Amino acid sequence: MPFVVAAAAVALFAVPAAAHADESVHVAMQDLNGTGAEGMAMLTATDSGDLAVTIKASGMTPNAPHAQHIHGSTTGMDFMCPDKSDDKDGNGYVSTEEGLPKYGDIHLSLTTTGDTTKASGLAVDRMPKADAEGNLTYERVIPAADLPPGTIEHLKDLHVVQHGIDVNDNGTYDMEALGESTFAKSLGVDGIPEEATDPATCGMVTGAAAGSMPTGGVDTGDGSTEGPTSTSIALYTAGGLALAGVAVLALRRRLAPNAGR
Repeated sequence: MPFVVAAAAVALFAVPAAAHADESVHVAMQDLNGTGAEGMAMLTATDSGDLAVTIKASGMTPNAPHAQHIHGSTTGMDFMCPDKSDDKDGNGYVSTEEGLPKYGDIHLSLTTTGDTTKASGLAVDRMPKADAEGNLTYERVIPAADLPPGTIEHLKDLHVVQHGIDVNDNGTYDMEALGESTFAKSLGVDGIPEEATDPATCGMVTGAAAGSMPTGGVDTGDGSTEGPTSTSIALYTAGGLALAGVAVLALRRRLAPNAGR
């Protein structure tokens, strides 16, 4: 069932120029690849300058890890969530490579412990795992010292992406549905199912306001008005791909038993 936003939250959707301490932005995460996954995230700037992240999602691949990140820009570029028109190869699903030019490089990796830089983008052993019903809950406070410059001031320009889809509904990431991951293969890593790396949900910030975790979705908005150039897109994409290389090796080890199913 779609999420419904509390009326009190709707009244606070006037977005200020920048987020300040004790303010939260809400991210309605929508199904990106037709799997029924959806969720809600809240990014809160604390008094100490830390970033508190809370995510609740449903419809995810059960009992499986889901790489998730904050994407976007703190430098005035207008990245956003992709849609079906970004499925350039026509296979019916937006892949990581097809989505990166739209949602930009990894700003923060939403791991459960340890490093949160984009180098941990596919550190699946430190990513949250959905339960047996496909529900995923995530809570973490990222210290101010670990945040890239401009994070707190530009929360409204950021968004959340979660990866990992189960196209053939067999409860695992396998080769049967979409074949091998072209993203992982481009990094020189063979044997990773495409299901494991394709994005499941994406959501853009919809408001900046102090408050508690909302229970519903709202109309999505955009960030700043300056769009990315073709050069900046290429650099963002290349950077994300290069830094994910080591983490993909961990993904292959994690999924090795299921790779041939």
